[in-house]
Amino acid sequence: MSKYKIDILDKECVYDGYFNIDRYRLRHGLHEGGMSNEIVREVFERGHAVGILPFDPERDEVVMIEQFRVGAFAAGAEPWLTEIVAGIIEQGETAVEVAHREITEESGLESEELWPMVRYLASPGGTSETVELFLGRVDASLAGGIHGLDHEEEDIRVFALPYAEAVTLVTEGKIGNAMTLIALQWLILHHDEVIRKWDVDD
Repeated sequence: MSKYKIDILDKECVYDGYFNIDRYRLRHGLHEGGMSNEIVREVFERGHAVGILPFDPERDEVVMIEQFRVGAFAAGAEPWLTEIVAGIIEQGETAVEVAHREITEESGLESEELWPMVRYLASPGGTSETVELFLGRVDASLAGGIHGLDHEEEDIRVFALPYAEAVTLVTEGKIGNAMTLIALQWLILHHDEVIRKWDVDD
């Protein structure tokens, strides 16, 4: 239930391609009372995503991936990004199903257990996309090689990284994408708890 009233005056799909763009004409309630003037906003529709940070509690290692990202290239940044595993939720899928599917497709690993981290809006000023993050328990000794789906032109390098080195990447500002940064920061905050609950003798 919204905090304030929202009047949708019109909604129109103005682009229908690999992604969609909807244009809204609307008015919304104001903090001090009354309604706003009519505003027009475009919303980028790309679905909802799941991100998985593979973690090996026995070796205290995370598994990261590296791949080309056209958005980073267009922004003038380094286009080969160090990331976590991620994918879009398809029709009829749950977030947990996507997590298990993507960790296999993008890293070649199997997730023994998933730990829900957080769900957030990716960029609410312009897209409806939400991201649901999980920590995935894996055997990092098996990590490596090039993975991804050929029909999606994926070229994904997989590598294991000691937890301490992952922390250094965060503290030195070397992770430049929000999903990966949020997942690693979550692990930093909960590391001791994860190690206790995913005790190797369990």
